[in-house]
Amino acid sequence: MRPARKALVLHNRDNVATALSDIEVGTLVIVKVGDQTMELIVNQAIPFGHKFAIENIEEGQPVYKYGEKIGKAAKPIKVGQHVHTHNLESIRGKANQQQ
Repeated sequence: MRPARKALVLHNRDNVATALSDIEVGTLVIVKVGDQTMELIVNQAIPFGHKFAIENIEEGQPVYKYGEKIGKAAKPIKVGQHVHTHNLESIRGKANQQQ
């Protein structure tokens, strides 16, 4: 039996995945990124619909979802960590920031 898919990555450029259900701390998550399959352990609780890092993202680096830059890391984000307003600075709607 195949394990239920817990997260989705929609574009090869993405460095975050989106939770398809609530994911508990310590859960092994398998995501497909292009032709690659990645396994990672979620180290924070991830609510349904929220993002988590699938690679380490350094402070100031862009965060990509759907192949689009959605913001930049406000502080370092480790693989498996929740990506949300506490560590992501949105660039949407900021006319003076480059996309």
